[in-house]
Amino acid sequence: MPLVVPGITSNDSGDLTQQWMNKLVGKKLSDSEPSNETTFCKTELPEQTRIIQPGQMVTKDFIPERLNVHVKEDGTVSHVVHG
Repeated sequence: MPLVVPGITSNDSGDLTQQWMNKLVGKKLSDSEPSNETTFCKTELPEQTRIIQPGQMVTKDFIPERLNVHVKEDGTVSHVVHG
């Protein structure tokens, strides 16, 4: 396990996760519509992104750079996590 000392070494994934939470939560994802106050275009998501639908099975492998975007039944983003 790598040594992480706050202020000296860190992966800052918490800050990055929070930034994505601020951008995505409450918005619907769109394949082509440009991002605005109610939608976010999927093409603007990081390359390693996984969109997780309610009840969808996912692997438990941990990839720190991967953004997991969880959506509700109505298609709006409920939360995001890295891993």
